[in-house]
Amino acid sequence: MAEPLLLPSEPSDRMVAVMKDRGLPRRLSTPPVSPTHRIMNLRPRLLRFAASIGGLFVLPTAVVSQTPTLLVELESGPAWQSYNDVEIPNDGTATRFSLSELAGAGPWPAGRLTLTWNRSERHGLALLLAPFSLTEEGVPAHPLRFAGADYLEGEPASATYKFNSYRLSYRYRWRETERTTARVGFTAKVRDARIALEQGDTTSRKDDLGFVPLLHLSGAWRFTPEWRLSAELDALAGGPGRAADLSVKLGRKLGERWSVQGGYRMVEGGADVSEVYAFAWLHYAVISVSWTPVSPRAPD
Repeated sequence: MAEPLLLPSEPSDRMVAVMKDRGLPRRLSTPPVSPTHRIMNLRPRLLRFAASIGGLFVLPTAVVSQTPTLLVELESGPAWQSYNDVEIPNDGTATRFSLSELAGAGPWPAGRLTLTWNRSERHGLALLLAPFSLTEEGVPAHPLRFAGADYLEGEPASATYKFNSYRLSYRYRWRETERTTARVGFTAKVRDARIALEQGDTTSRKDDLGFVPLLHLSGAWRFTPEWRLSAELDALAGGPGRAADLSVKLGRKLGERWSVQGGYRMVEGGADVSEVYAFAWLHYAVISVSWTPVSPRAPD
């Protein structure tokens, strides 16, 4: 059997004669490429394609490091009231009056403590302790009947307003990018409230301890690695009452464990039922300090 010829792409006249004598075509097609060779040539392309697709599902390191496992935030600042309208009981036998006119608009000191535990990248719990109370002396501009007692106009009277709020929130992180975070959840709120008047030997008060379910929304925009704008809302509307606690803060990181924030908070709401009519709107200028005792958590 004759040995195969290795032919150039354009054979010479002598080669053409030999090929014709042996029954070979003048031009030979390119030898077929083996499947193994094809796979070896495609492997670098497939690896590059897989890496580009996989990168879509991997959070950047900067995003993951933004979520601490534990976070402690202490907030403080002055509080004012725009309105604080009261009628107790709310059955036509009492006087509806303005507690803000009697006690003044403020300011009064206020503060709150928040403990946050992010058990995973998506799921977290937050415990809030937010006490608030004021006691001021004013002069009623007209006679008042409050909680079964009568108060004279023109005589000094002491007014007390207490609204302590204790909440446990579940928060689910439904969106996360390199610059933004958005969470949704629900809040179980326990309110400890009191409204009281005192004038000489006359005194009366209304205490209220109750549970309120709230919707929770929160988010943050990190416009630089150190600076962020955040907002948070716990709210409920419908039925005989409503409640809203909204804050907007500008914050700055001071390292891996510390950060400071400053901004505005408002608390508004109340109830209109047979026992009580009470609606108040409070405003806060706040500054807070946050600290995490452990390093930011690693991705799940």
